[in-house]
Amino acid sequence: MEIKATQQVELDPFDLASLRLDQSFIETAGVRKLLTTVPVGKPNSQDFVRVHPGAEYRETLAAIEWKEDREFYVVVPDVAKELPGECVFVTLFTAVNRQGVARLWPVKLPGPDGRIIEWHRSAAEAAERAMRGWIRIKANHSLRAYEIFEAVATVAEPEWPDKTFQELLRIGFRDRLISSLDHPLIAKLRGA
Repeated sequence: MEIKATQQVELDPFDLASLRLDQSFIETAGVRKLLTTVPVGKPNSQDFVRVHPGAEYRETLAAIEWKEDREFYVVVPDVAKELPGECVFVTLFTAVNRQGVARLWPVKLPGPDGRIIEWHRSAAEAAERAMRGWIRIKANHSLRAYEIFEAVATVAEPEWPDKTFQELLRIGFRDRLISSLDHPLIAKLRGA
């Protein structure tokens, strides 16, 4: 009579298949994702975005675009009056990409001379179109404007953050609000 030896297969405790979390784990683990970062700037040229259609999710403000760091600063009106030629006026739109990342999209308005720059006009048109459908924009330097591309596929409506515009503004500009002439950026602008 033949006796078979039983071999026990030892499981590898670091087997990735047994360690990998299901994508919905975070949702079922009793945690809530916090919105702690809101980028400020034009959407990436490869991102399809939507703009919140509610008027309460956009505002026209004074801003300084610090090109060295590619950052926008919001300037309170009393300080903006003291900085002629430094501030631009922007409409800040609340936008979200298909991955659900919310951003504040500053679109420059015509300057005091009323001159319309095609870059700004085409960005404003893109933001208006993004209130109705998914779009992406791409700079065309030969055209000296943004080209607008609309999604042709049916894409689900965006999921908007559960924050007010003021809360999004507070998060996006938490370190970039100029409320006095003593702000370090003003010192840089004045050569200090």
